[in-house]
Amino acid sequence: MATKRPNDRTARERRQLLRDYEAKRALHSLQVRRRVRDNVVAAVAAVVVCGLAGAAQWAYFASGPGAPVPAPTATSTPDPTAAPDSSTTPDPSVTSGTNTGTVPDPAVAEGRTWPGTLALGDVELGIELDGASAPQAVAVVVEAIRSGYYVGKSCHRLIDTETAHLLQCGSIDGAGSSDPDFAFGPIENPGIDGVYPAGAIAMARRGGDAFSNGRQFFIVTEDTRLPDDAAGGYSSIGRVTSGLDALIERIMAAGTADGSQDGPPAVETTITGFTIE
Repeated sequence: MATKRPNDRTARERRQLLRDYEAKRALHSLQVRRRVRDNVVAAVAAVVVCGLAGAAQWAYFASGPGAPVPAPTATSTPDPTAAPDSSTTPDPSVTSGTNTGTVPDPAVAEGRTWPGTLALGDVELGIELDGASAPQAVAVVVEAIRSGYYVGKSCHRLIDTETAHLLQCGSIDGAGSSDPDFAFGPIENPGIDGVYPAGAIAMARRGGDAFSNGRQFFIVTEDTRLPDDAAGGYSSIGRVTSGLDALIERIMAAGTADGSQDGPPAVETTITGFTIE
């Protein structure tokens, strides 16, 4: 039998060492590639999470519960083409601090409660006007009722969001415009901390102007929060005593004509009667 030479054994050992080295280098290379891949995946995941968080925040403040609440407003001039949702940005040029036109004396409100009825199509509401808490605004509404101003006027705006639920009525042109030669203030009996309870009746006005109340009013159908603006809140003049469920079911439940949260009601609504005792 031939004897193996030491050189053969040495060669085998070197080849084994080379194979071990190559295996370790391959393993190291694989580990490096895996770390790079894991870092890339982690970076992509972080970007996606940040993007989703940003999108969620935008949705919250743009269209969800964090969105600004639309305020009941009226435009300053009679414009049949005016959008129902006019700007609420305070305009110093229209904040006069004085009444415009012939405004009824607050004494007309007699400091008492005025029961009555308000008919919106076939929906009849029992109402009470609070002449003690809002004498100037109630005096205006009482005189408008007596003169027949409201009959035939429409309810041009319905708001139904997470925090605001109301129907606005009484514009001079059915499109949200205020009377060009009639406006009054100040704000009386505003909601506490911006909250107006279901059934409340309050006056609409321009944003930032406490002396821009006219004859437009809004009916709150569910508890609503309307944060004060630069001028304050909205004059609460009374409440609905009966018929609120019918108003919700027949008009509010139908939503707006364009399916938005703030626009003309899908059910065309006209004031067919307004009386007080």
